[in-house]
Amino acid sequence: MPTLQLLRRLAQGAALCCLLVAGAHADLLKDIKAAGKIRIALDTGSPPYGFVDGALKPVGSDVETAQLLAKDLGVQIEIVQTTSPNHIPFLQTGKADIVVASLSMTPEREKVIDFSVPYAQILAVVAGPKGAGIHGFDDLKGKRVATTRGSNNDKVVTTGAPGAQIVRYDDDATLVTAAVSGQADLLATSPAIVSAVLAKSPQKDLTTQFVMQTVPLGIGLRKNEPELKAWLDAWVTANTQNGKLVAIYKKYHGGN
Repeated sequence: MPTLQLLRRLAQGAALCCLLVAGAHADLLKDIKAAGKIRIALDTGSPPYGFVDGALKPVGSDVETAQLLAKDLGVQIEIVQTTSPNHIPFLQTGKADIVVASLSMTPEREKVIDFSVPYAQILAVVAGPKGAGIHGFDDLKGKRVATTRGSNNDKVVTTGAPGAQIVRYDDDATLVTAAVSGQADLLATSPAIVSAVLAKSPQKDLTTQFVMQTVPLGIGLRKNEPELKAWLDAWVTANTQNGKLVAIYKKYHGGN
């Protein structure tokens, strides 16, 4: 085959490949609207962000946020139950379209998924008995500290207190049960979980010892979905400004 003819065929093949790659770009927002349904990963074992009420109905600030999001998008919501270790894998494997599960926006996570603009923030704290004398990471050396496996709290306490003995529970609900039953005295968690422990066991001598970190929470989505990210950013911004997201937060968390 003459060299010129070969080059032309190679160029045509390369152009075809480029067209195929360009056409393969997914528009998840368009797909969601076409399906009339959005699959949202939620953790119903993480009160008050997500839990099951007496009627076995999922409720909580993240649940209500997700329901409002689906309503404004004009689609039905399909709740995909998740736990901290599964948040990102569920996105990457296509089991969920987005994650609304008190997902901390950390540099490590931002390498593998995208986030909306923040819709809330969360404190990572160490809680323990009053008078425990825990003022910082150094005071955790040699002590048992319970946390939720795969959570940002897990990462922060593991990195900050390498001399501590970290005891990991699969979800927040199990962590709460462990604290209430006396299996865990020191917790690396959020103030919401401390409140959940005290709600179940008011006599419990548990208080925040120190704040490890303050981090924003975002809605997680797969990378390379610019249309969906733009919609989520606009939605969070609008519903922060109109007070709806603030009202949901106050309903379940109190305060400001």
